[in-house]
Amino acid sequence: MTADEYLWKILLREAVNTAVNSPVRSVQQTILPTLQKWAGTQLETVHPSGSFAKGTANMSGTDIDLFISLKAGTTNTLKEIYDSLADAVKAAGYTPRRQNVSINIKVGGYDVDLVPAKKHDNLTGDHSLYRRRADTWTKTNVVRHIAVVQAGGRIAETRILKLWRNQKNLDFPSFYLELTAIEALKGAKGTLSQNVWAVFAYLRDSFISARVIDPANTNNVISDDMTAAQKTAIKTAAGAALGAKNLGDIVK
Repeated sequence: MTADEYLWKILLREAVNTAVNSPVRSVQQTILPTLQKWAGTQLETVHPSGSFAKGTANMSGTDIDLFISLKAGTTNTLKEIYDSLADAVKAAGYTPRRQNVSINIKVGGYDVDLVPAKKHDNLTGDHSLYRRRADTWTKTNVVRHIAVVQAGGRIAETRILKLWRNQKNLDFPSFYLELTAIEALKGAKGTLSQNVWAVFAYLRDSFISARVIDPANTNNVISDDMTAAQKTAIKTAAGAALGAKNLGDIVK
C-alpha cells in the first residue's frame, strides 16, 4: 500500500455523514427545546457550524458544532450569555464542559459544541462571542469561516492533520489548524501524502512565528490565542513526525 492509499483509506474510515438526514443532525432537534427555553424571544437561529459544516470533521472527533445566534437587541453581556447557557444545559441534565468560545456536552452519545453568540445587525452575518480564556469578546462571522476553509481546497490534508493532532493530544484549535494548512500549502500541487509532509515541515520551521488573522475580523489575531508552550509542542511534534519512517507511525 502506498502512502497516499494509506491516507485515503483512513479518510474513508473517518468519513462523517453530513447529509440532511444524518443521525448526528438529530441532536439539534433534541437540544433545541432547552435552547429555546434558555433564550426565549432572543433566539435568532441555531445551525451547524465548525468542522461539520466545513467538511473537515472526522468520525473520531467532535461530532457537531451548533452555532446559537441571539438577536442583536439582546441586552445580556456576552459573558452572561455564555455562563447562563452552561447553567441552562446543566439544569437540563447535561454535563457541560466550558471551552474557549464553546460549551461541550454529550447528546445521545454524540459530542456537541454549543457556540453562543450575539448578532451585530440584520444586514451582515457578523456576531460577537465570548472568549473565556482571555475573558473578553471578539467579532467574527462563521459563514465567512466556512467559505474560506472550503475555498482553500485542503479538506483532505486538514482532516489528516486533525487526526494527528487528536492522537498526539495537541492543543491546536481547529480553525487555527485549518488556516495553517491552507497557508502551508499555498500553491502546492503534490499528492495527499506529499502535502501532509509539507505541512509538517511548515509546522516545524515557520508555524511559531506565523501571524494568523481571522479572515472575518482583522483585529482578531487567532495565533495569539495559543501560548508559546502550546506552539512549541506542535513544532516539536511536527519535527518528530518528519523523523518517522512512514506515515503509519504518525497517524492511524
